[in-house]
Amino acid sequence: MAIALLRRLAGAAPVPVFAAVGAGMRAAADDLFLDSRITRTNSVCHARILLVAGPVREADQDDLRRLHDQMLHPRATLWWKSNPGPDFAEPATSDEDDPVAALEAIHRALIDGTRDSEPDILPDEPPNPWRGKGDYGQGGEGMMGGTPYGRPMAMTDDDLRDGLALDAYTAPFGPFLPMLPPGLKLSVTLQGDVIQTAELLRPPFPQAKSADGTVHALRALAHFLPVLGLEAHAIRCLEAARSLSVGKAIELNRIRQLLRWSGALAAIPPGIGVVEGADVRMRVERWLAALDESQPGTFDDSATTSPLKSARLVDLLRGREWSEAILIANSFDTETLISLAPVEAEADDQDRKDENRMNHEGHGAGNPHGAHAHRAPGA
Repeated sequence: MAIALLRRLAGAAPVPVFAAVGAGMRAAADDLFLDSRITRTNSVCHARILLVAGPVREADQDDLRRLHDQMLHPRATLWWKSNPGPDFAEPATSDEDDPVAALEAIHRALIDGTRDSEPDILPDEPPNPWRGKGDYGQGGEGMMGGTPYGRPMAMTDDDLRDGLALDAYTAPFGPFLPMLPPGLKLSVTLQGDVIQTAELLRPPFPQAKSADGTVHALRALAHFLPVLGLEAHAIRCLEAARSLSVGKAIELNRIRQLLRWSGALAAIPPGIGVVEGADVRMRVERWLAALDESQPGTFDDSATTSPLKSARLVDLLRGREWSEAILIANSFDTETLISLAPVEAEADDQDRKDENRMNHEGHGAGNPHGAHAHRAPGA
């Protein structure tokens, strides 16, 4: 009886969903999670359903498999306006504009046991073989070599700022990490929280841009504000953007005033992410200026949306703390960010990048199957 009651309560709770957003679906996914019947998790480990929204690249399939296998049982995957991957058994799909009913149905079926939990896709094995290897049979070699228990050893190197020798470690981040634009995947070498080198693996997915400059600014602010811990303000911006899109009147000056009172601008370090004379704070100020009802139609987004061929995202990130790097990555329009992330340029510069990676390949840091060692980067 108690179990039945717990099942009913669990089935009535908001559905915990992790969204892997593909091309052209970012705005739709943002609007979807304004529905109180579902909740968006920042970690796939807290989700019951993996929602794949929109088309993804073939290269992203392995990342989706790793995300899927990190979910706890019972679990399921819903492919929303997306083609299911080949390794997902009995995939659930939805082509509806609003898949909340489908998500609720899958959740209830998982809770009451009428739908089987999806099994693991990837083999349950360490990212690197280690049993029986090395002097003590645990994969280590010498003082700091090898891959002890399948995990690479971090090696020391001089820090960019003060030369202090700290452990440096290389790991992939993205393409479905919530704090990064959808599709963006980077290989980053960190010492503490300072980025020593960054290499572009995949650019962000292209997204549809609203023709209304105010709606565009509200959505841009909604993507940026959670990085500062201002999720409530981000939701307010998304609700306003959705209302404006359907012709409803919104008190924009009130939103603008609340954002200024929140201290968002003061929380942005000055002088980071400078491109063509504008830093992160200036780009955010332009979005706020678009909400000024006393000067309608004066929003100039050229500094945040124009192609910037002379700059590269990886160069803007080098030497920055992780929190600063996330602010920089979220301060650009998607179209501009794509122009800042030319994959072919990264490939031409591979020799220089390899030198700066401090030979981590020998320690297994570049192993693409090391997902279980790094849950956050895979997310």
